[in-house]
Amino acid sequence: MSASAQLAPAPTRASRTSPPAAPAAKRRPRGRGAKWGWSILAIAIALIWVFPVYWMVNSSMLSSSTLESFTPTFLPFGGDLDNFSAVINEKFFSALGISLAVTIIAVFCCLLFAFLASVAISRFRFRGRTTFVLAILIVQMLPAEGLFIAQYKMMSELGLLSNILGLSLLYIAAVVPFTVWMLRGFVAGVPAELEEAAMVDGLSRTQAFMRITLPLLAPGLVASGVFAFLQCWNEFTVALVIMNAENQTLPLWLRGFVQQSTSRAIDWGEVMAASTIVAIPVIIFFVIVQGRMTSGLVAGAVKG
Repeated sequence: MSASAQLAPAPTRASRTSPPAAPAAKRRPRGRGAKWGWSILAIAIALIWVFPVYWMVNSSMLSSSTLESFTPTFLPFGGDLDNFSAVINEKFFSALGISLAVTIIAVFCCLLFAFLASVAISRFRFRGRTTFVLAILIVQMLPAEGLFIAQYKMMSELGLLSNILGLSLLYIAAVVPFTVWMLRGFVAGVPAELEEAAMVDGLSRTQAFMRITLPLLAPGLVASGVFAFLQCWNEFTVALVIMNAENQTLPLWLRGFVQQSTSRAIDWGEVMAASTIVAIPVIIFFVIVQGRMTSGLVAGAVKG
């Protein structure tokens, strides 16, 4: 027997009994036609969705004679910014200041009250908890138009008609119920065991909540804040009832451009320019918070 044969290792039991390795499964190619079809459909839906915004911006740079012609103009070649300079006046800045003040006050108070209420509902068990949750849902079912007379009389007795504080109070009352319901899902999605573990490490209940739970609720707060911001910024009917001609929000200011009179026809170029200006703060706000808002909406869909 040769030395090489003596040094060769003997086959083990596992090697003698194990079956040969199966060939790797072939991956089936995905249907490229279906993929391209869904992509084209998504692009078409996106174009349909964005077309009104594009048409608004495009029309804001065209003159009234061009807009009133039967031939549509899809590109603002030869247009100018005269419509923007015509609508930006003293009334615009006054309406912008009122809208910003009312929206900031309402959003801040809504998030504060809704946050505390959602924590109480999710973290504590108390008598009347279920009734409170049902009351939140019932309030959302009430039509806003049915409350106009009561709201007007209440603001009149309090001396808050055509007042930023009075309008902010009405916005807070209208937006808080749904914001509470929305935040409740986010708070319930954060395990209470995280706070208990922090309390075992020596933190108080308040410190554990502020350091552990509150940072995890940031996406939910952003998503709820976006909802409250849009509700307050775009609201028209309550402001129409409460505010007068001297103190107008931006939606009321925008309405003035579509009110036709005997001396002045509707200038659609100015209407589109004013609409574009009103939409700019919303776009800026979305650009700032869109990352947090997306994660917050996804988290709220699977928690709570």
